[in-house]
Amino acid sequence: MLSDHTPQRVVSLQPSATVILAAIGKLDRVIACTKYCAEVCPEITNYGTTIVADSWTANTNEIVAASPDLVIAAVPYQEKAVTEILKSGARFLGLAPKTLADIYGDIAAIAGIVGALDRGEQVIREMQQAIEAVRQQTTGARHPLVFCEEWGKPLIASQPWVAELVGAAGGTFAGAPAKRTSAEAILSQNPEVLVAAWCGAGDRVPLEKIIRDRGWEEMRAVRESRVYCIRDEFLNTPAPTLVQGLRALAAAIHPQDFPQPDGLRCISRTLSKKLISQ
Repeated sequence: MLSDHTPQRVVSLQPSATVILAAIGKLDRVIACTKYCAEVCPEITNYGTTIVADSWTANTNEIVAASPDLVIAAVPYQEKAVTEILKSGARFLGLAPKTLADIYGDIAAIAGIVGALDRGEQVIREMQQAIEAVRQQTTGARHPLVFCEEWGKPLIASQPWVAELVGAAGGTFAGAPAKRTSAEAILSQNPEVLVAAWCGAGDRVPLEKIIRDRGWEEMRAVRESRVYCIRDEFLNTPAPTLVQGLRALAAAIHPQDFPQPDGLRCISRTLSKKLISQ
């Protein structure tokens, strides 16, 4: 019988890697991960997994103590953090996806490394099929202008893969993905739909406060009560969870055609009118 030479002890410093490992049925190999991994993938707590610092604050001693044969982290990261990872001496896989194609590549790479290539390909196919199904449902529909942000101060537009998902959900992405912008620049575009998905904020983005603070009361999205918060992990975790983000985007952009899923919150019409009248 051949020995299994694939990594058995994985330290995941990136939530997307943890979600991918769960999707391909290899979560039991994660012996240490970050608190953010546990938030996105709570079932990891069933394995007695140690909590360690993330990709930005990696600590050599924590990694060494876990005795991993593979560390997965995200890039770009602070130079000190990558030094800490490399000092551990463990095999290291760095992820830096920008597009959906990059994400599919990361899934295939992780699946191949841990000996689950077939399952990885299945996960990729399922994601692609889910995205294509939504795209087909919005074919022929009018594509309203949609602004998605992943951070509020400074104001930063969501990643390129989110722009792709907005297109699949029947919208037109406003501005340049992953770029810093200004409240004035977005107001000048007058988007019909606003989506806030702040990194680390879950579904707690203060929609009414950002409208008031930025002077967006007269924006079309606000006047039509089409201001939404989508859970952070649904759009900012480059993993199979993006399918949930896609469905939330579709419901925000074409509410008449898609049911409102969990993880999508809309500003109330009453509050929207109150902001406009102030």
